Amino acid sequence: MIYTPLTKKALKLCFEAHKNQTDKTGLPYVFHPFHLAEQMTDEYTTVVALLHDVVEDTDYTLEDMKKMGYPDEVVQALALLTHNDGSEYMEYIARIKPNPIARAVKLADLKHNSELSRYDMIDQYAIKRTAKYKQAIEFLSL
Repeated sequence: MIYTPLTKKALKLCFEAHKNQTDKTGLPYVFHPFHLAEQMTDEYTTVVALLHDVVEDTDYTLEDMKKMGYPDEVVQALALLTHNDGSEYMEYIARIKPNPIARAVKLADLKHNSELSRYDMIDQYAIKRTAKYKQAIEFLSL
């Protein structure tokens, strides 16, 4: 992971925001953004990887991110990655594609969420979700 004052700030916020959450596997949720951040190659993608679900899954807002001093490029990528506007899934994915920061993080997110070995039980929902993620990965990779 890249350690800068900005990534350390994001690490702390990520932990604080997700500390009481668990993922679909029952593991502490923070392991997921930490896993993504480990794959990133620059400061902004690392920060966005750490914070990619904060606005969508907690009470923090994009305005809070601005007030905390996160750069516009980070806030813009977080806005693209926050899927809570009721749009169709592939429309959401299409909005992400032109932004290199959001695209890099979303690709890592989709790949991690597609790892069925993380799950104790693989049901039809997991198989269907993984197929949807595969389509999104192919689209973002073109």
